[in-house]
Amino acid sequence: MATDLSKDQIIEQARREMEQAVNAFRHELSRVRSGRASTALLEGIMVNCYGTKMPLKQLAGLAAPETRLIVVTPYDKNLLSEIEKAILSSDLGLTPSNDGKIIRVPIPELSEERRRELVKHVRKIAEEFRVSVRNHRREANEKLRELHKSKQIGEDELRSAEAKIQQLTTGEIAKIDQILAAKEAEIMQV
Repeated sequence: MATDLSKDQIIEQARREMEQAVNAFRHELSRVRSGRASTALLEGIMVNCYGTKMPLKQLAGLAAPETRLIVVTPYDKNLLSEIEKAILSSDLGLTPSNDGKIIRVPIPELSEERRRELVKHVRKIAEEFRVSVRNHRREANEKLRELHKSKQIGEDELRSAEAKIQQLTTGEIAKIDQILAAKEAEIMQV
């Protein structure tokens, strides 16, 4: 299975894929509940809308006017009860209140035990994304070895390219660790 990419293209592709993994990790953590209100918390909730499931963010405006409150303003008032049901049935542990026009979702204080569970959860997510970055490294190194095997690059070029890939991997994993540390601090903050 010969590759038609050059050494530099393989390195660039690996860099892009690793950066995408870090950005996906950042987005995934924005959906994990901390002590503060964040509209990202509700964006992924799927709501029954006239027989189909749709993301909440497509059916309503989301705002966090206070640190412990999210306000959901449906574009169609007929969907109030469906949105309320979807929030209640999500695994976020939130209790919405519906006043006929908008839905208020108070964000309660997290217990110490729940904070520790969330920290374990975000560490698990971080490890999944570290593995993803390492998989991109492995794929890039395999492509580089194919180039070497087909005599398109020499031994020195192979070693230097693998070192660049390792440097990228180390950098992106360090970014994941930084993002994780910030999220852990946010979760544990009382």
